[in-house]
Amino acid sequence: MKRLAVYCGSATPEDPRYMALAREVGANLAKRGIGVVYGGGRLGLMGAVASGALDAGGEVIGVIPDALANSEVANTDCTELHTVPGMHERKKAFTDLSDGFITIPGGVGTMDELWEAMSWAQLGYHSNPVGLLNAFGFFDDLISFNAKMAEVGFVRPAHQHILIAESTMDALLDKMASYEPHTPIFQMKADDL
Repeated sequence: MKRLAVYCGSATPEDPRYMALAREVGANLAKRGIGVVYGGGRLGLMGAVASGALDAGGEVIGVIPDALANSEVANTDCTELHTVPGMHERKKAFTDLSDGFITIPGGVGTMDELWEAMSWAQLGYHSNPVGLLNAFGFFDDLISFNAKMAEVGFVRPAHQHILIAESTMDALLDKMASYEPHTPIFQMKADDL
C-alpha cells in the first residue's frame, strides 16, 4: 500500500483524544512510508492527520472541492493539493489516488465516504481494503449495525468482510495489508445475487 485515503471529520471535538489520534494516524502512515490522501482541509481532524504526516516527513495529497477551497479552509501545506468541482469528483479522486481507505472518527461526510468506499468495493469499482479505526469504541454501534445488515441478509456472504475494523492502527494496517479481494457483484451471476 503506497497511499491510503484517510476519511475523518473536519470538526475539532472538545475531547483532545480525537485530535491526538488524527495526528498519530498521519505520523504512523508517514513512518511506514505510506502517503496520505485526504480531504485537503486544514481544520479539525483532517488538518491534524495532514500535520502529523507532514511533520513526520510523509507525502500528503489533499483533494478539496472548489467551494471549500474558496472559503479559505484549504491546506496549502500539502505535498499536492487538487481542487475539484464537487464531492463526487472528490470521492472518485480518493479512489483513483489510493490503494485503500482508513476511516477514523468523523461525522456525516465521513460516514458518506466510508459507505461509498464499501459500496464501490461490493460492486467492483475497486478491490482495495476498507479499514475502520475503532478508537475509543467510537464505531461500536456502526460495527454492530453492519453485522445486523449481514444477519438480516442485506449484505451478501461474499461481502461481509469488506469492512476491516480494529481498535489499533498497527492491527488495522496488518489486516489491510493481507486483505484478499472478494467477488464483486459485477462478476456474480443472477443466481448468486
